Amino acid sequence: MLNKQVEKILPLVQKPARYTGGELNCVVKNKDDIKLRFAFCFPDTYEIGMSHLGMKILYSLINDRKDAWCERVFAPWIDMEEQMRKNDIPLYALESGDPISEFDIIGFTMQYELSYTNVLNMLDLAKIPVFSKDRAGLSQIVIAGGPCVCNPEPLADFIDIFLLGEGEEITNELIDLLIEHKENNSTKQEFLKDACKIQGVYIPAFYDVLYNKDGTIKDVVAKQGAPKKVKKRIIRNLDNAHYPSHFVVPFIETVHDRAVEEIFRGCIRGCRFCQAGFIYRPIREKSAKVANEQCKTLCDTSGYDEASLCSLSTSDYTQISELLNDMLDWTKDEMINVSLPSLRIDNFSDELIEKLKLIRRSGLTFAPEAGTQRLRDAINKNITQEEVLKTCNKAFEGGWTSVKLYFMLGLPTETMDDVSGIASLAQMVVDEFYKNPNKPKGKGVNVSVSASSFVPKPFTPFQWEPQDTAQMLIDKQSHLQQSITTRKIKLSWHDVSTSVLEGVFARGDRKLCSVLYTAWKKGCKFDGWDEHFKFDLWQQSFEECLVSPEFYANRKREFEEILPWDHLDYGIDKNFLIKENQKAHSATTTPHCRQKCAGCGSNGLNGGKCDAIG
Repeated sequence: MLNKQVEKILPLVQKPARYTGGELNCVVKNKDDIKLRFAFCFPDTYEIGMSHLGMKILYSLINDRKDAWCERVFAPWIDMEEQMRKNDIPLYALESGDPISEFDIIGFTMQYELSYTNVLNMLDLAKIPVFSKDRAGLSQIVIAGGPCVCNPEPLADFIDIFLLGEGEEITNELIDLLIEHKENNSTKQEFLKDACKIQGVYIPAFYDVLYNKDGTIKDVVAKQGAPKKVKKRIIRNLDNAHYPSHFVVPFIETVHDRAVEEIFRGCIRGCRFCQAGFIYRPIREKSAKVANEQCKTLCDTSGYDEASLCSLSTSDYTQISELLNDMLDWTKDEMINVSLPSLRIDNFSDELIEKLKLIRRSGLTFAPEAGTQRLRDAINKNITQEEVLKTCNKAFEGGWTSVKLYFMLGLPTETMDDVSGIASLAQMVVDEFYKNPNKPKGKGVNVSVSASSFVPKPFTPFQWEPQDTAQMLIDKQSHLQQSITTRKIKLSWHDVSTSVLEGVFARGDRKLCSVLYTAWKKGCKFDGWDEHFKFDLWQQSFEECLVSPEFYANRKREFEEILPWDHLDYGIDKNFLIKENQKAHSATTTPHCRQKCAGCGSNGLNGGKCDAIG
C-alpha cells in the first residue's frame, strides 16, 4: 500500500512500476496475524532482482508460514533515491509500503561483489545504522546469504549474520529462533549466541582476525562459543525441498521474465575457474516427474509463455530427454517456449537437437572459455576443438544461424597465443557454417564472442593465483580485437576496472570494510553499472585507508597462507584444490564426476551421497 508521499514522486522517475508493488501473486498479510517481518533485499534494480530464482524460493518459503511475512525490497535507481531523500521517504517494502526499519530481519542476497556499496546505501536510505555494532535489540537484524558470502569478510563490519550455503532450511530455523527470543525478551547478544549453534550461521563479530607483519592473516580466533569452522548448509533431497507454486509476475519486463524450473544443483565438470561449480556441490538432481509438474504449475499460475530449465549445466541433467518429452505433452499445445541455458558442447546430442527444434528457435550459447587446447586443458574445460566445430555444425544443420561463444581473458598460464586462439576458433566456426551443405539457405551466420576478464575466486583451484593487472587485460583485449578479421564475428568484453575491483573484494579480508565504507561515503553505488562506476573514487578510498588493492588482486598466494575464508567450510577439501591447481600448471585434466570421482569431499555434506557417483 503506497503512501501519498510516494505517489507524488512516482511521476518524476523512470519506470515507476519498479516501486509500486501490487503485482499478480504478491503476498499481502495482516500485520496483526504475524510474529515476524522479513525484508528480502536485493541490492540492485527491480528488473535484476525479480529475475533471481533464490529470491522467489525464499519469498515463497517464508510466506508459506502463518507467523511470518516476507516482503521484497530493491535498490531504487538514482532518480528515485534522489526524490526519496529530498522528500524524507525511507526505503520501504513493496507489499506493505512500510519502512524496512520496522522489520525484524533485513536479509540481503549477495550475488556480486560490486553490489556491496548498494547494501550500505540501502541501509542508510532506510535510516538503519550501517555498522552492526550500532544496531541493538531484536529488530533490524541484518543477515546476508548467496554465493559472495563464501568470503564475507569485506562485509564483516556491517552484517550481523551470514548464512552459508542453501537457505531453505536454515532460514526457517533462524526465524523460529528469533521469534522465540523475541517472546522471551532476550538481548541481541543472547540471540546471536544461540544462532551461532545453527549449522551454516556465521557471526563475524564472534571471530577475531590476527595479522602478520606482512599483512597476511596469522589466525582467526573464535569466541562466544562460536565454532572454529562454520560448515555450509545444503538441501539433501530436491524433490522434497520447497519450490514456489506461484511467481510474482512483474508489471514491467525484467531480465529473465519467464517461469524458471530448477532441475539440479551442483556441477559434474570441475572447471578450475568456476566458483559455482564447486560451492554448489554435491550434485543433487530433481526427478523429471517433479520438475515437470512444478514447471507446469508455474506456467498455469503465472501466465508465462516461456519456461527455462535452470542449472549450471542443463545438458548434464541425466533425465533431460524424459523431462523434455513430458514437457512437450503440454508446452506444444499451450504454445509455451522452453529455454535450455547452459548447454555443454560435448553432450549436444542429435536427440537433443531434435527436441530443441520443437521447443525453441533462438541463438545457441556455448562456452569454450579458452582459444587453445593447452589452455582448455589447464582450466579443465575437457572439450576439444573438434567437439566445438562438430557441435556448431550440428546446430547449423538443425537450422541455427546464430552462435554465441563465451571466453575468458587472463586465465592462469595464458599467453598471447592463447588470446589469438580465441579469434582463430571463432573464425573456424564461421567457416564451418559456409562449408556445411545443409546450412539454412539464403542466410548468413552470426558468431558473437564475449570475452570476460578472469577473477580468481575462493573455493576454486585458482584461489591462490594472481589476477592479471588492468594493463595486462587491456593489452589482451586489444590483441584479440586485432586478431579478428571478419565482420561475421562480433566481439564484446567486460570493463577492466570493474573486474579489477571484483578481484579485490572476491579475495579480500576485513581491512576492506573501511575502504568500502569510505567509497560509499564518497558516492560510490551501482558499481556494476558502467555509467555509475567511479573508479577514481575507489582509488582515492584505497589510498586514504592505506590499503593496497594489488595485495588482494595481483599477488600469488602460497598454499601455506591462511586465506580470509579458511574458517568457513564449503565441503571442498583444500588438498583437492591444491592438487587441481598443480595439475593446471601442467595442463593436465581431471575426468568429470560421472567418469571418475576425484574426491573433492563435498559428498560428506550429504551423508556420503552425491548424485554424480550414485
